Amino acid sequence: QVQLVESGGGLVQAGGSLRLSCAASGSIFSINVMGWYRQAPGKQRELVATITSSGRTNYADSVEGRCTVSRDNAKNTVYLQMNSLKPEDTAVYYCYARVSRSFSDPYTAYWGQGTQATVSS
Repeated sequence: QVQLVESGGGLVQAGGSLRLSCAASGSIFSINVMGWYRQAPGKQRELVATITSSGRTNYADSVEGRCTVSRDNAKNTVYLQMNSLKPEDTAVYYCYARVSRSFSDPYTAYWGQGTQATVSS
């Protein structure tokens, strides 16, 4: 099994910053993509940012320039630094990883349990 455990959510005022972390553990051979999605009340889950094992990143237009995704491959950990936060960034943030559990195993998507980030105006 593979577990993703997030931390770092909380309450912050508009213009503030939050740093989210997510550590993957368990039966892991390789992780190709890690990243973050978010879901606001009444809305669908949406991409925030992803990063490949080689460091290639992809951001949603809504967070481009305000967020930075990074990862520590040795620790199977992904981070999301969020700056200049806006009330519309309020959501549950979910960690995402595509994990292979052995040399012959295909990559499978795993999700964390989510961490709440609330931005007050």
